[in-house]
Amino acid sequence: MKNCLECGVKIVGREDKKFCSDGCRNAYNNKINKDSTNFMRNVNNKLRKNYRILSGLNTDGKSKTTRAKLLSKGFDFTFFTNILNTKTGNTYYFLYDQGYLLLDNDYIMLVKKDI
Repeated sequence: MKNCLECGVKIVGREDKKFCSDGCRNAYNNKINKDSTNFMRNVNNKLRKNYRILSGLNTDGKSKTTRAKLLSKGFDFTFFTNILNTKTGNTYYFLYDQGYLLLDNDYIMLVKKDI
């Protein structure tokens, strides 16, 4: 017999079962997947917030906004997941599949990458 990975209780049921209950499975996975430091948690929270802001403003997959509008919603331009430099010399900043391109006069082009 196997023991539950979370609480150690003997498991009854299927041979490949790892947990005695959904509660133990959830507790185990929450422990494994939690952010290990406050710094990591804060960075992930800022990335999530930036992503929510971009996806909320860019419902059509491509749109324009202003720097002031993003800042007013709490967008932090120092947090993004990757940069894409195009052959034409443009630099797109992405938060997962949501991205933006800085334009002249504080305008910003919002784009969504097809995955």
